[in-house]
Amino acid sequence: MRIDLHTHSTASDGTDPPAEVMRRAADAGVDVVALTDHDTLAGHDEARRALPPGLALVTGMELSCRLDGRSVHMLAYAVDPGNTELAAECAAIVEARADRAKRMVELLRELGVGITWPQVEALAVGGVVARPHIARAMVAAGAITRPDEAFTDEWIGAGGRVYVSRYALDPVRAIRLVRAAGGATVLAHPGAVSRAEQLSEETIAGLAAAGLAGLEVAHPDQDQAVRQRLGVLAAKLDLIATGGSDDHGSLTGHRIGCETTAPEAYQRLMSLTSSGPS
Repeated sequence: MRIDLHTHSTASDGTDPPAEVMRRAADAGVDVVALTDHDTLAGHDEARRALPPGLALVTGMELSCRLDGRSVHMLAYAVDPGNTELAAECAAIVEARADRAKRMVELLRELGVGITWPQVEALAVGGVVARPHIARAMVAAGAITRPDEAFTDEWIGAGGRVYVSRYALDPVRAIRLVRAAGGATVLAHPGAVSRAEQLSEETIAGLAAAGLAGLEVAHPDQDQAVRQRLGVLAAKLDLIATGGSDDHGSLTGHRIGCETTAPEAYQRLMSLTSSGPS
């Protein structure tokens, strides 16, 4: 089985609708795909309706967290969408994302970048507004030539001159909220940032003690040395080693299935959720 546990759609900052993500997953030979949009479960109904024969969907999302001033991303799988406490936190994060994006647009305009909030909203097509939408608007305005050029100190990269912080969950609280909603959490791409921004082994051990289920070991932005280190850490802490493409459609080169999760790891992860193994 080929299992990709990390993809995005237009429900957040991917470029393809959920139905198209499902079609591309099937075309890529994937057997199980998780739709993990940022801080929202909004794309799952469309994804379910569009599931091609032979493809299984794992419902999920990528929760925004912050610890000691550092951004932390937490993949949450198989949560109960009716859990009011988790839903309220997601709504607060989504509102904070929009407020942050509006302020970034204002700062960019002060610097002479000709973008507007309605343009950014239009790129989000009703989904959760995120920095990639601003980056795409900057490309359209001719300020940069590629979206990735926006994520620097000069523009909207973390700590950059146009970067604006926003509300995010404490990761321990996120873990507990997800568990209370019947789901399981995996720390997303923990080695895909600079060493200075990475969480220490002691911190990850604390998250494991709080109920973290796994570490995303296989990720396109984590090289073999990082994967080796994370795999050793996962084994040491009895965490599940997962993998996913973190596909964002055309922004990442339509790469669904480029990284996968072992079937036994997937089964173990799903056994920790209320829905059980698929």
